[in-house]
Amino acid sequence: DGRYHEALGKWEAALTLMPERAILHEQKAQVLLEIGETWNALKAANRATELEPSWAEAWITLGRTQLNFGEPDSAIKSFDRALAIKPDSVEAQDDRQTSLHLVKKRKHLQSSGLSATKNRFAVGEKTESS
Repeated sequence: DGRYHEALGKWEAALTLMPERAILHEQKAQVLLEIGETWNALKAANRATELEPSWAEAWITLGRTQLNFGEPDSAIKSFDRALAIKPDSVEAQDDRQTSLHLVKKRKHLQSSGLSATKNRFAVGEKTESS
């Protein structure tokens, strides 16, 4: 973990010198993902796509951060953007499939009556047997 923090410091130092370099934002996003700072990774990856919208790897990194942030629908759109630029990207294809699987799983759970708010008990909640 110390190595990632060291790398993050170097990316941030480079960004102070060259804030318009998409690759620096994209690499920073990858490091932030590794150390669990998903929100900051999302911001860095998004900036990379703003600076270099025709760079497939930036869209792949953005999709991965969106997936880690719990937004598989957004991730699919980012992977689609990457595939529009680089149709043979196995990474984008695989990660898009993972995202699709999560969306289908969520829809299945919702259609079966399970959701984030239903069919759960709060601590101290009375049940029929208590």
